[in-house]
Amino acid sequence: MGFLKGISEAFHEGGWGMWPILVSSIVIIALIVERSVYTFKSSVDKDKLLALLKSQVMSGNVQGAIKVCSGNPTPMTRIIQAGLMKFNKSDHEVQAAMDEAALREMPKLNQRTPYLAMLANFAVMAGLLGTISGMIKAFGSVAGATTNKATILAEGISEALNCTAFGIGTSLIGLLGFSLLTGKTTNITDDINEVTVQVVNLVTAHRSQMQPGA
Repeated sequence: MGFLKGISEAFHEGGWGMWPILVSSIVIIALIVERSVYTFKSSVDKDKLLALLKSQVMSGNVQGAIKVCSGNPTPMTRIIQAGLMKFNKSDHEVQAAMDEAALREMPKLNQRTPYLAMLANFAVMAGLLGTISGMIKAFGSVAGATTNKATILAEGISEALNCTAFGIGTSLIGLLGFSLLTGKTTNITDDINEVTVQVVNLVTAHRSQMQPGA
């Protein structure tokens, strides 16, 4: 409770500059949570998935392979499923179907994540603006005051430094979230590229054994 009280007092001491920082921090946290949930749901154990698909394809059961994908809907499985639906077509058509699905699915992985970097920069700039405003207010008040100059100056400097601290803190959260989510998205993208190539090769090598009604 003492910590929260201290944060509340510091917020009020920071003046108007704290409000845009607060808004950006709320949006940053909301984006981090939403993107984290999405990327977690989009993650797939690629080795397990490939083993399941390989067992189905090598036994000629294309419908079984499709069901493996549809039973675990993620960007990766939806892309693979699009290719498997064209298994009886040419290699080019199988690849084209996967590429088309990838164009729909891949942008969703990185959707809204770049806003974190923008909001992190905004928080720093808002903190800097609040800092400058606080310093101007402090020295302007001191210049026109006849008594309690030290108190007035201390209050102005406190306002300025609180804006700086909150702005930098919010920015750090945004940049950390951006870095972690970007890294996770890159890993998922790499896995998708690797698995789709292996599935295309698998379909190509075992097309003659695959039957629609198997």
